[in-house]
Amino acid sequence: MSHGLLKSLLGAWALAACSAEETAAVEAHLTDCANCAEEAVRLRDAVALLHPEDNLDLDPTLRSRTLATCLTRRPARIPVPEWAAPYDAETARLDALLRDIGEAEWRAPVRLGWFDGRRPAGREATVAEVIGHLMAVDGIVADALGLPTRRGCEGSGTPAERTEAFWASTAAAQSPGETRAAWRAQGHSLIRTVSFADGGAAELDVAYGPFTLPLRDSFLDRAFECWVHAGDIAEAVHYPYAPPAAGHLHHMIDLAARHLPATIAHRRRTGLAGPPRTLVAAGSPGRTLHLEIEGDGGGHWHIPLDSPGALPSPDEEVAHVALDALEFCRLAAGHVPPEEAAVGQLGDREAIRDVLRATASLSRL
Repeated sequence: MSHGLLKSLLGAWALAACSAEETAAVEAHLTDCANCAEEAVRLRDAVALLHPEDNLDLDPTLRSRTLATCLTRRPARIPVPEWAAPYDAETARLDALLRDIGEAEWRAPVRLGWFDGRRPAGREATVAEVIGHLMAVDGIVADALGLPTRRGCEGSGTPAERTEAFWASTAAAQSPGETRAAWRAQGHSLIRTVSFADGGAAELDVAYGPFTLPLRDSFLDRAFECWVHAGDIAEAVHYPYAPPAAGHLHHMIDLAARHLPATIAHRRRTGLAGPPRTLVAAGSPGRTLHLEIEGDGGGHWHIPLDSPGALPSPDEEVAHVALDALEFCRLAAGHVPPEEAAVGQLGDREAIRDVLRATASLSRL
């Protein structure tokens, strides 16, 4: 090949677009022609700038960092209440996951697990059915706020009963896009409604059938379940999924810890836990378990053991339990049996067993 032809091929060579014969000819020429060799180096450097080696996937924290920066410059006119922020964040993260999966993955089998009070329980559902489940239970909160109920989520009952009713309805047969849009629209309505409501809305009662939560706790409960089931979906479709922000995770753990005394008492009434060791008057100090949650979102909680109305007291501490924050959440979600949880423990074994089983009993379908 002539010098002119070989020089004209340098651009294609730098882009690795030459044929094998042209590549061999150009590279042989570069060993003899200093001018073409210098030009080849410049072209290769330019091509390297066009093809950076860095991962082009967006940083998963980019959205939260961008929003945080924007809000420091100009606060929202109608801010989301602090107690609703974890739900807002977790529904947004799950929506991003759903946006990334294909239509076939909506039919992927997802293993749902919980603890029925005595032993682990579970069932299999599709991704679409899991989103329908979240929408049906979010509908309980929508009812409490007087919002219109989504098609297929009408009626009353426990979260499990409302879920089964939705799965049996014609709404469960809608397309993945329709399911995702209906669930997301309902979540936006919940956030918008509580953002415009007055401060007293936080204490509004939300009835889940056998128990009632104030609205602020109900939003934390929904945030926790959204995160747990997003993790179930992510595992089923092999999608990386991070834990919640540390501040949000702390609020979720606090909700579970605050409900442990009443859960222990309920298990006693149903014969699933032993009787209290001592009778304690409401407002008096009684036997206490020190619950230490380690890692992001962790902290220290003192759990009264003999009565929900008793005051926890370090002087009455009979046991100390330490768990990693994510392990505690797995236990509270019913994703690990109480006997298999990675727990550091010291003191009264019966008290420790009662608290671990009560934690697992917080879970449900």
